[in-house]
Amino acid sequence: MKKLSLWLNVVLIIAVAGIYFLHFTGNKTTKHEVSEDGVEQEIDRDYAIAYVNIDTLVINYNLFIDRNEDLTQKRNESEAELQIQSKSFEKEVRDFQDKVGKGLITRTKAQQLQQELGQKEQQLYAMRDNLARQLSEEEQVMYRQVLSEVMDYLEEYNTEYNYKYIFSNSFGGQLLYTDKSLNITNDVLIGLNETYVKDKE
Repeated sequence: MKKLSLWLNVVLIIAVAGIYFLHFTGNKTTKHEVSEDGVEQEIDRDYAIAYVNIDTLVINYNLFIDRNEDLTQKRNESEAELQIQSKSFEKEVRDFQDKVGKGLITRTKAQQLQQELGQKEQQLYAMRDNLARQLSEEEQVMYRQVLSEVMDYLEEYNTEYNYKYIFSNSFGGQLLYTDKSLNITNDVLIGLNETYVKDKE
């Protein structure tokens, strides 16, 4: 147990030394950019680390905006189709209940229609579940595609600045405090959107 504690302390000391080294080495440039609230701020390039606010980055990235609009349209169309099917089913149920209530069909016919309605109800539930599952999967794929593009761009972006680490920060995430001078979100966002426009042309 004491050996384990000793090794953990050694690893911790090495990690702290590494962070200290990274903190005081790296680039010696600064850049001004307009922050999310419209205030100009200085990006500190003196450190080997930076971060992006991933929530802000994603929702303002034109690729995400376009893909999300497509997905929203598909969701609306699916919901509209499901609603049409549901209303049609409800009408059939009302017609069935009306005929049974007025004694317009035999008991055998009523049982047959009831079974058919039961099957249609199950098909409707299956259709709803399949649509929900498909849309959820497409949403996950969309987020992965967007993040993949962001990561690819950061690799290219970093050839100029040589950061050792670029962290992702989000509300409630693991980074509870960050120095705003290390925030490169808007700088990255501008570059991402410029690249996206060029790729679309």
